[in-house]
Amino acid sequence: MQIFVDADACPVVAIIEKIAKDNSVPVMLLCDTNHVLSSTYSKVVVVGAGADAVDYKLISICHKGDIVVSQDYGVAAMALGKGAYAIHQSGKWYTDDNIDQMLMERHLSKKARRSSRKCHVKEPKKRTEEDDERFAQSFEKMLLMAREKEGR
Repeated sequence: MQIFVDADACPVVAIIEKIAKDNSVPVMLLCDTNHVLSSTYSKVVVVGAGADAVDYKLISICHKGDIVVSQDYGVAAMALGKGAYAIHQSGKWYTDDNIDQMLMERHLSKKARRSSRKCHVKEPKKRTEEDDERFAQSFEKMLLMAREKEGR
């Protein structure tokens, strides 16, 4: 089992690394050339700049039983298709039961944004300690469940 992180602007890398290190699970952080990452625990892979370069690289190297951390529903859907586990940086698990609805909502939101002439983009809410704690609990629960299911 390995953990793959779509690490471009991912606010939970330190949490992932701590939990992974405590459980002796390797981590790979993937980012594009527009981001600078370094880690004393994880392997950092820098992928060429391109709209979805990191996403395609991550999906090409993850396997059944791995854990993928991404805020991109498309990446999560592809990871699930490969038999990997997927989790959002909020702590929400992507599953076969919820991914279709999430992709449809993303599609409808994108369609609505395109048809609207107004472009009011809301800033994301500032991340809180509660958000980090929620992610940590959910992520560790997923890691332990995946380890048990995969027998690793």
